[in-house]
Amino acid sequence: KKKLKISGRELASVPEQVFGLDQLQVLEMSPERESCLRYRMELLPPEISRLRNLTCLYVDSNNLKKIPAEIGTLSHLERLTLSNNNLSSLPPEMGALQKLHSLHLANNSLTELPAPLCRLRNLTFLDVSDNKIGTIPSSIRHLEKLETLLLLFNSLESLPKDVCLLRNLHTLWLGNNHLRSLPASFGELVNLDWGYNYCSCNFEGNPLESPPPEVCSRGPEEIRHYFLSFHRA
Repeated sequence: KKKLKISGRELASVPEQVFGLDQLQVLEMSPERESCLRYRMELLPPEISRLRNLTCLYVDSNNLKKIPAEIGTLSHLERLTLSNNNLSSLPPEMGALQKLHSLHLANNSLTELPAPLCRLRNLTFLDVSDNKIGTIPSSIRHLEKLETLLLLFNSLESLPKDVCLLRNLHTLWLGNNHLRSLPASFGELVNLDWGYNYCSCNFEGNPLESPPPEVCSRGPEEIRHYFLSFHRA
């Protein structure tokens, strides 16, 4: 068996038999698409390390408070969803997940972007919306393949210029933070889609002032048009 979805009302723990399925590739323990279910796992057991062939692990919408260090042994993991839990930190061992390309951490209790995440060189999608993140470490610049970064509903007061080194970014959502300005090098994010729908970049809900002149002069002309319409609104 290579794919397993565990369903059950009031799911509180992983059945022990699961850890004997050493060929398992996809494990889903999330009620995301089944609103009638309510899961309440507080701990992902360290025995998860036995599932060495996992490529996808879905544990959204539980009550997880801690992720075990053993998560770092899942060297084939490509997709990990941990949204809608009670996580306040992540283990440093997560930095070993070098095949991980999609990580979902929305709606937790993170107060900072954990440093281990910045070692995930193959990450292309990162969602840390709806946390309490106030700062972004400069080491984020190492996520050279990152294409989507979602930071809505956090506590950011500034955006470090290192974010502007993520030249592969196509989507950057920063709505509902405390941003008053942007780095002068923001216009160098030339792969953002500054078309008419502006769906690839979001600033709504910030006390954002007009961008510095360097933003408009270095980036495409659409940036200036965006901010003009933004302030008129």
